Amino acid sequence: MAPPVSRRLVGSELASGMDLHGKTAVITGASRGIGAGLAEGFAARGMKLALCARSASTLPKGADGITDQVDVAREADVRRFASAAERKLGTLDLWINNAGVLGPIAPLREIPADQFLAHLQVNIMGVVHGSRAYIDYVRSSGHSGVLINISSGAAQNGYAGWAPYCASKAAVDRISEAIQLEEGDHLRVHSIAPGIVDTDMQALIRSTPEDKFPALGKFLDIKKQDAFNSVPFVAEHILRCAFDPEARPDDVVVRLPFEKSA
Repeated sequence: MAPPVSRRLVGSELASGMDLHGKTAVITGASRGIGAGLAEGFAARGMKLALCARSASTLPKGADGITDQVDVAREADVRRFASAAERKLGTLDLWINNAGVLGPIAPLREIPADQFLAHLQVNIMGVVHGSRAYIDYVRSSGHSGVLINISSGAAQNGYAGWAPYCASKAAVDRISEAIQLEEGDHLRVHSIAPGIVDTDMQALIRSTPEDKFPALGKFLDIKKQDAFNSVPFVAEHILRCAFDPEARPDDVVVRLPFEKSA
């Protein structure tokens, strides 16, 4: 039976004791930000990695696996990458659809339709393409797996200036729930909101004029207070969610706790 599609937090105890040597993970959007940090943390745990991004990406020092330049909005690119990952790594234990964009940031009335659509092609169709490729892999290989889609708190609450981003992340949550109901016999699916992490995306938010993004002050205050979740914290929670049976969430949609209170 598929897990219920409600919400709860992953427990705060981290995954430092797990032996993950030989486990494999695919990460899209791995050239910077959360994706790059996940790759570094996973490699340090002895995992084999398949990493891709629209710009050239590199494996962390000492990592084992492949890298590829992939536009997740293009299904053919994602399929080619998935095939290469399977050839190189064999079993694919974990697939993380992390690639995403934030902009354009502006009131909906000011966003050209083609820019809105381009955003959805990355944030929604990128998840669709990656999920379909991984579903096909687990079904054809007979292996079980874990599919994690990176979401956001913006999936639950609208922000003025973020219409494309809020819409796309809400779609990621609902798509993840649907996949779990459809494919629960073959894989486990989670849509994980990592909290606020101080990446290039946060720098873009802080550089946006307040008339384009009225909630700017909130994010400036978070920076001033250094009230972020760190990438290692997010990585450990994702690993525990994927590989620790005692910490496995019952829910598809997961919101990580605030690191400083965890």
